[in-house]
Amino acid sequence: MKAADLFDLRHRVALVTGASSGLGQQFARALADNGAAVALVARRADRLAAFRDELEKSGARAIAVEADVTDRAAMLRAFDEAEKAFGTVDILVNNAGIAHGGRAVEMAPEDWRKVLGVNLDAVFFWAQEAARRMLAANRKGSIVNIASVLGLMVAKGGAAYAAAKAGVVQTTKALAVELAFKGVRVNAIAPGWFVTEMNDDYLMSDKGAAIKREIPMGRFGNAGDLDGALLLLASDAGAYITGATIVVDGGQVIQIKG
Repeated sequence: MKAADLFDLRHRVALVTGASSGLGQQFARALADNGAAVALVARRADRLAAFRDELEKSGARAIAVEADVTDRAAMLRAFDEAEKAFGTVDILVNNAGIAHGGRAVEMAPEDWRKVLGVNLDAVFFWAQEAARRMLAANRKGSIVNIASVLGLMVAKGGAAYAAAKAGVVQTTKALAVELAFKGVRVNAIAPGWFVTEMNDDYLMSDKGAAIKREIPMGRFGNAGDLDGALLLLASDAGAYITGATIVVDGGQVIQIKG
């Protein structure tokens, strides 16, 4: 089979959370470029609308749905709107997330709960809803959760984030075991350091330069560096892959563990 056929996403319906900027936009663009209809979900309605228009001008099918991933009613509405526009969502990219830095002993309970709520709780509930709808429609599909190398290792000042992302890795495995028999695959991508709006000030600082020196490839990731892993997991090219976490980090975890 030709590669173009393996990665073909025509007749597929994707929903991407956190799609108003950064990696979320890149994920949505990669899926749309390979034929998927895409529901763009995030809180910033104006940016979502502008991105939807950009995709449509390129010939893609897309809708924008304003939603906070921690709001269950908004979650249900997002899936409903995607189904109304395109049919059952059979590719979910659980990308929305927030970062928090600071010493663990100084972290307020509300900050811990917020990071876990967005980065772990929402990942589970959106995956759960996507799976429920795929099963009800008797439709095979793929759920891709965005974890992090900090779910596999730790760094000072990132206790809540690391705990949440480690939870994403384990949640991915648990869901994969339960859903495989119905043809719903659940996998994760663990990016290393990518420059986004969430961290650009930090990575462009002297601290960022020190981090870069720890990466064997000698650079931070570019947005397109995740396209291959995403398309593998979302498409039929990854038909026998479930419960996996693909690390895309320029060799950083190997360097630290080695």
